[in-house]
Amino acid sequence: MLLSLPLPALLAAIPLAVEAGATGTSDAAAALHAGAPFAWSLVLAGAVVIASLFPLAAARSKADFTPADLAAPRAMFERLPAWGKRANWAHQNSFEAFTLHAPACLLALFAAHTGAAPTALAIAAAWLHPALRLGYIGAYVANLPPLRSLCWAGAILCTALLYSEGLRGVLGG
Repeated sequence: MLLSLPLPALLAAIPLAVEAGATGTSDAAAALHAGAPFAWSLVLAGAVVIASLFPLAAARSKADFTPADLAAPRAMFERLPAWGKRANWAHQNSFEAFTLHAPACLLALFAAHTGAAPTALAIAAAWLHPALRLGYIGAYVANLPPLRSLCWAGAILCTALLYSEGLRGVLGG
């Protein structure tokens, strides 16, 4: 099984497996290719958490952030403008969403590597989740509650679909 390899061996095998997959000669390469949307979703979801820092940093600059604020960064919350407070909440929620989404991606990735063919719906959910989370951050900072709620619900649905996909593949259903 591909996932039982030590990490250095797995990383060394990826270029070979992808090259073999291009010629259609390796089941391992097909499994790697099938899991790519889930791996990318995981990476992009992590990047969204990092991206959520940008509006927060802008808000902190508007609140006259100084190095002294590093001693108690939460104490400056009251100095943030209203949109900055929402940026802070969006940033915190990004971590919460990531802790739900990351295991779903890993489960779907594992299922793909065990030979389960991912569904088009699961692949779409994997790509859509990071985009919805970016939309959520923008809608939250811009104070657009209906859009924020739609983005949040859509991203949660994407995560649920990945859990379903992963369980289907692992349990053979």
